[in-house]
Formats: sequence, C-alpha cells, structure tokens
Amino acid sequence: MKKLIRLLTWGLLAGVPALALAKLPPLNDEAKAKAAEAAAKTAWTGKIEAYQLCKAQDKVVASYYKSAKSAGKETKPPAAAPACADPGAFAYTPPEAAKPIEAAGAHSPAPTATSPPSTKQPDAVANPAKKP
Repeated sequence: MKKLIRLLTWGLLAGVPALALAKLPPLNDEAKAKAAEAAAKTAWTGKIEAYQLCKAQDKVVASYYKSAKSAGKETKPPAAAPACADPGAFAYTPPEAAKPIEAAGAHSPAPTATSPPSTKQPDAVANPAKKP
C-alpha cells in the first residue's frame, strides 16, 4: 500500500512540470484591444501622477520662498523649470485596422492607378506580342 501511494505521489509530481509548460491560446482581437486600452490608461495615469507631483513641488517652493522672505533670509531665484502640463481627461481611440489588399492582385492600389506611366513609349512597342 505504501509503495502504491509513493508511486502515485511521484507520478503526480512528475506531471506538474508538463502542465506548467502547456501553451496558452493566442489572444483574440477583443483581448488585444482591451490590453492596448489598459496600456494607454496606465500611461495616462503616469502622466497624471507626474502632473500632481509637479503641482505639489510648485506649492512647496512657493511656501519655502514665502517663509524665507518673512524670516528675512536671502534667497536665490528658483531654477527655471518647465511649466506643469495637465494631460487632461483620459481619451482612448483604438487604431484602425489596415484594410487588406485583394489577394488575387486583379486591381492596382489607388496610388499606382492614378499616376501616369513613367515613359511616353506605348506598351505595344516595349512589349511586342509574340507571333504564333
């Protein structure tokens, strides 16, 4: 009985790494869109945090200069820093998917069809038809 339990335990432990190596299915388009939106929201959140930090630093500097001036201390002018940029409200517009070109190649893309030929020589002269 002990041997059977030990054998089953070792068998289960040997099977665990195989489960860990199993591949997940690829993401569908909806999951990719949600991931892109989440990444954009995370980047926007970082910009908001940087803006709030900038405003807090400006407030601390103003308070320091006010207290130093009232105490009669000599202060140097503050170093030039860029103004705090408010990133605004979160707005995400998903990128448009590229439209596929016809697989058969029967039609030319729009830019090629609207441009003139590169030479004035007729095609019949450049590519004469083969005689049977």
